[in-house]
Amino acid sequence: MVSIPFELKGKTVYVAGHRGMVGSALARRLGREDVELLTTTRNEVDLRDQGAVNQWFAARRPQVVFLAAAKVGGIVANNTLRAEFLYDNLAIATNVIHAAHVNGAEKLMFLGSSCIYPKLAPQPLREDSMLTGPLEPTNEPYAIAKIAGIKMVEAYRSQYGADFINVMPTNLYGPGDNYRPEYSHVVAALIRRFHEAKASGASEVVVWGTGTPRREFLYVDDLADACIHLMKTYSDDELVNIGTGEDTTIAEFARVAAATVGYTGEISFDTSRPDGTPRKLLDVCHLTALGWRARTSLREGIALAYRAYLNENHRSRQSSPPRAEQASVIRDP
Repeated sequence: MVSIPFELKGKTVYVAGHRGMVGSALARRLGREDVELLTTTRNEVDLRDQGAVNQWFAARRPQVVFLAAAKVGGIVANNTLRAEFLYDNLAIATNVIHAAHVNGAEKLMFLGSSCIYPKLAPQPLREDSMLTGPLEPTNEPYAIAKIAGIKMVEAYRSQYGADFINVMPTNLYGPGDNYRPEYSHVVAALIRRFHEAKASGASEVVVWGTGTPRREFLYVDDLADACIHLMKTYSDDELVNIGTGEDTTIAEFARVAAATVGYTGEISFDTSRPDGTPRKLLDVCHLTALGWRARTSLREGIALAYRAYLNENHRSRQSSPPRAEQASVIRDP
C-alpha cells in the first residue's frame, strides 16, 4: 500500500552498495534519521548471486531498500569491460529488486544513471526521453542494464502494486570516489592528475577529448539528501532526474579543478581520444516541483572532494606498503 508521506522513522533500511561513493553518502545521510541501517559486504553477500541475496533478504527482511550497488567506471572501463558491466549490473538489479518484493519490503529506490538517455536526445534531458534513440556506444552495456532495472521497478509497481521508485542521478563526485586511473570518472580522474602533476612538477596535463562536451556535476552528499527527500515524499511510476540543472564544459571544469588543487601548469586536450556524449544536462523541473534543490556549488564541491581525496590518499599510504611510482607520468582516465 502506497503511503505518502512515507515514514522512515523506526524502519530497517538496507543500503545496497554502502562502500561505494553513493552508498556511503546515503549511509551518512541516514545517520540523521532514526532508522536501523543494514549493510552487506561482498564477502557477506555477493549481490550477483541470486541464492545468497534471497537467503539474506529472508533472514533480515529490510523494510526499506536503497539500491545503489553497481559496477561503475569511467569511459575506458565502460568500453573495455562491456560484458562485465552488462552482466554484473543486470544480476544486481534483478536479484535485489525481486528479493525485496518477495520478502515484503515496504519501499525500494533504484538508482539509475543519466547514461540511460539517448546520445543525441534533446537537452536538457527529460525523464520521458528514455528509449527514444540510440545510446552512447561507449557505455551502452551499462546503460542497458540500468534501463532493465528501471523497467523491472515499473513492472513490479504495475503488476504487484509494489511501492518501488526510480531516480536518475547526474554525474556525481565527492568522498568515496574511485581515483584509480583506469576506472575513474572525469572529476576523480582530473583531481588525481592535477594533484600528481603539482606534486611532481609536471608542466602539462593532457585531458582526453576536445574539452567541449558539457557535463552536469552533482556533489554526492546532495544526491543522498535528494534520495531521502524522495523516499519520504514520492511514489509514482515516472522516474525522477536528480541534478543541479546547470552544466559546464569539460575544459571549464578542468580549469576549476586545477585552480582548486593548485596546479598552475598547462592543460592540453588529446583530440584523438573519444568525447562521449556531446552534452548531458538533466531537466530537474520534476524534482524542483517536488520541493528539492541542490545546495553545493561546483567550486565548493570540488574543494570538498579534493579534501576528501587528500584524506583518502593519506589513509591508503598509511595502510599500504610503499611502491615505486613515476609521479610525473599523468595517465589518461
